[in-house]
Amino acid sequence: MKIADIIADLENLAPPSYQEHYDNAGLITGDGAWECRGIICSLDATEDVVKEAISQKCNLVIAHHPIIFGGLKKINGKNYVEKTIIRAIKNDIAIYAIHTNLDNVIEGVNGRMAKMLGLENLSILIPRQSTLKKLFTFVPANKAEQVRNAIFSAGGGNIGNYSECSFNAEGEGTFKAKEGTNPYVGEIGKRHSEKEVKIEVVLPAYLENKIVSALKSAHPYEEVAYDMIDLSNANSRVGSGVIGMLPEAIEEKKFLSRLKEVFQLTTLRHTSFLEKKIHKVALCGGAGSFLVSKALTAGADAFITADMKYHEFFDANGRILIADIGHYESEQFTINLLQEFLEQKFPTFAVLKTTVRTNPVWYF
Repeated sequence: MKIADIIADLENLAPPSYQEHYDNAGLITGDGAWECRGIICSLDATEDVVKEAISQKCNLVIAHHPIIFGGLKKINGKNYVEKTIIRAIKNDIAIYAIHTNLDNVIEGVNGRMAKMLGLENLSILIPRQSTLKKLFTFVPANKAEQVRNAIFSAGGGNIGNYSECSFNAEGEGTFKAKEGTNPYVGEIGKRHSEKEVKIEVVLPAYLENKIVSALKSAHPYEEVAYDMIDLSNANSRVGSGVIGMLPEAIEEKKFLSRLKEVFQLTTLRHTSFLEKKIHKVALCGGAGSFLVSKALTAGADAFITADMKYHEFFDANGRILIADIGHYESEQFTINLLQEFLEQKFPTFAVLKTTVRTNPVWYF
């Protein structure tokens, strides 16, 4: 199995186009054409993780955080980034990062946090816009189902939790085939009228080429008529943060105790208690202070995140309980998410979790 095959499945889960502008997700070292000998999943791709990959005879490290964010002008081993890159390259270890693109899909980091807390009725806190397109095409009535199925199989027609969504309108198309053509119906040189179905389907923008290719392969016409337009609609499955409901409202102290148990915390930072129960919960793995105001607007009783600065706790305004559980602690189970996903896709292939503690923060 090629490393590129594994990457293709990861990028179906979290398309690179969903990463933030400052991010550096993707293949950082190595070659997608290499045969994969084994995978280690980790939150961070540190030098110790690369050493572990070498000892375990794995040549692919899949990490949540990219080891390189900005450009490197020199690589001489003067810091942990350069040391990691040198060791990976010298030992033919591929490093692949799946970062904010995995944060920004509802099945990703935040979805896993929400699942562990037992939240229900999940939705994205700030849905992303301009990630959707709409396809219009015109098909002979007797081939409409064939073409619809091809579009759906390629990933079109998904709206929220619904799949195979389309709108269909019957009409009549006309055309005249010129010399040198091979028309599916009609005669060369004569105008032909055909009962057709206009099919409309919403699709993720990153799948445009794949879906158009599937459309053309399934369509009986020699020349396929279609329109593709950009949509400004918010994508309910893509964006920042997640919000959901606990099955039952619970007391604030009990809620914090649950956080400590679920995320294996020795300590956490939080705002003052508001003497009200927690029912609606918003969260964001990693640094999520930018979402406090949105959590308030959405009516969340609590907001879970990490890396909150001192003055940002004041943004609670006495209206919401903010819990800072730590960056590593909030994202640590991303390793499980990646392992489970890959084991499901490649059930006969060994996928390991790192045994290295990559958290640079210790508590005394």
